[in-house]
Amino acid sequence: MGTLAKRIIPCLDVRNGETVKGTNFVNLRSAGDPVELGKVYSEAGADELVFLDITASFEERKTFTDMVTRVAKEINIPFTVGGGINQLSDVDRLLNAGADKVSINSAAIRTPQLIDDIAGTFGSQVCVCAIDARMDSDGWHCYVKGGRERVELGLFDWAHEVQERGAGEILFTSMDHDGVKQGFANEALAKLADQLSIPVIASGGAGTKEHFLDAFRKGKADAALAASVFHFGEISIQELKAYLNDNGVNVRM
Repeated sequence: MGTLAKRIIPCLDVRNGETVKGTNFVNLRSAGDPVELGKVYSEAGADELVFLDITASFEERKTFTDMVTRVAKEINIPFTVGGGINQLSDVDRLLNAGADKVSINSAAIRTPQLIDDIAGTFGSQVCVCAIDARMDSDGWHCYVKGGRERVELGLFDWAHEVQERGAGEILFTSMDHDGVKQGFANEALAKLADQLSIPVIASGGAGTKEHFLDAFRKGKADAALAASVFHFGEISIQELKAYLNDNGVNVRM
């Protein structure tokens, strides 16, 4: 299965400093506190974390930046932050607060040069390009605005351009699979993995441990990201890693 360990990445949506998908971690002082939750995941063996700022207003960005500073103090695994990143100054602010990587999505589609600028200024390893796509009647297409608006970009063409512009990783979310817990979009993942030289993170569709195994085996993903199955305690990271390890997937135990 290759030498690099496959990564398991919990994702936390944050609004006004609180995790919004809710959690089943009753022992947490505040299940809504993303820093507390991040610590739980870090201690449970998560390889990385993703924090997405889903606040609408500019004023609330400061709350998120303050949270990033707290996360960096408390958590010793790499973490990526995304949401509302439109220019280099945003990246600079979040990296200075302690984030390891930033994830850009709509802004990259609007202004592809932003990928070149982030990679050129901070290094490719900092730039994660998130791509939301859906299988339409005429093939896989990219979407923006939380999957509400289709753009005239094919998934595979855009993924290739993103790599050429210097992104270090691609976070691919299948809009059809997201939230339905029926498994990841493994055919599209495998095609991306075959066509690209940079890592691909699978997102959208995790419901069972088998789904993660399939994402690595069939989808050839380098990492798998999920939210609710972790937040609601449906799958524990330790159990998941033991299962993957038993099935021949190289994971960091």
